[in-house]
Amino acid sequence: MSEISNAIATRDNGPEAIVRQHKDDLTLVLPSHVKGETWMRLAYGALRSNPQLMQTATRNPGSLMTALQECARLGHEPGTESFYLVPFGNEVQGIEGYRGVVERIYRAGAVKVVKAEVVRQNDVFDYDPDMERPVHKVDWFADRGDVIGAYAYGIFQDGSTSRVVVIDRPYIDKVRKESRGSDNPKSPWVKWFDQMVLKTVARRLEPWVPTSTEWRKEQMRAAQEVAAEKAGPTVEPVYRAPATHEDFNDEGPIEGELVD
Repeated sequence: MSEISNAIATRDNGPEAIVRQHKDDLTLVLPSHVKGETWMRLAYGALRSNPQLMQTATRNPGSLMTALQECARLGHEPGTESFYLVPFGNEVQGIEGYRGVVERIYRAGAVKVVKAEVVRQNDVFDYDPDMERPVHKVDWFADRGDVIGAYAYGIFQDGSTSRVVVIDRPYIDKVRKESRGSDNPKSPWVKWFDQMVLKTVARRLEPWVPTSTEWRKEQMRAAQEVAAEKAGPTVEPVYRAPATHEDFNDEGPIEGELVD
């Protein structure tokens, strides 16, 4: 088969075609802030720019679809620092990056600053539960030593501080050990160790801060319901004409959707 024929076959039957066939399923779960067409173009671009990813996706298209579905659910753009598409063995793995976790926190709107830092052996670090925030002093131009831990916290819009999360090196090593293929030279734990440590501590912060735009919508909805309850029912007398047969063809009220 010629190179042109191979290219046509790949286009018509390869991973791009499969992604295109499932476009509606993928874009259906995207949050409102993500444009479906842009998201799809990024997915195609990620495949075309990485021959190894394309080959792995061709062998195992199901793993590619699983990774893309998770990417869409989280509201990230595929093949970016927010959500990596990584060929690993015979499957495509979708890996949310540190930036992706932080983006989800900011996206909720309740937190104005996310602070996450790696702590090294020669840094000055002090924190106890009675302190609002840790004290962390770094000599950026000296040998900071090995990573011994990390911490993260959020600052809310009113200036208050979320719970401070601190992790030590044994916990980092435990998470890494449980990560599949973490010793592989292509693993993010090998290529971007500091970023994976930051992602690990940011994940520990998630339970203590909102991480979704849906949170904002629910807060608005709840506030409106509380306001309506306080106001009480407001019923005005309305003249109603005698019923006709047309009244019985009504399909019922249309349920409204709160738009942010």
